[in-house]
Amino acid sequence: MNHDNRIAELRDQRGWTQEELAQSLGITRAALSHYEKNRRKPDFEILTKLADKFEVSIDYLIGRTAQPKQVMDQGVRDFVDQLELSDEDLLKRFNLTVDGRSLTEEEARRFIAFVRMERSMK
Repeated sequence: MNHDNRIAELRDQRGWTQEELAQSLGITRAALSHYEKNRRKPDFEILTKLADKFEVSIDYLIGRTAQPKQVMDQGVRDFVDQLELSDEDLLKRFNLTVDGRSLTEEEARRFIAFVRMERSMK
């Protein structure tokens, strides 16, 4: 099953019309219909709104898991949101990898510098 069927299935389970769900998401009924019929893919913002509305994970919506409630608990989410990759202790405790190979401490620092530079350009 893929996300288009899951969106319609979850909407039907709650007894919502396309119009009701679309309005609550701030999109048109036509856009929702396109998502449900797999004519268009929802962007990340819409996927996030759908996941929140249905109380399921984005992975469930897009068909990556059959477990609708497999989400991080609030404590884990708070921890992840506050991670600072430049903290040397974190670099030592977590094995950061790219293409299956561990990053050296220097590579991790360059990666962080690249992300900071890219963010400053926006």
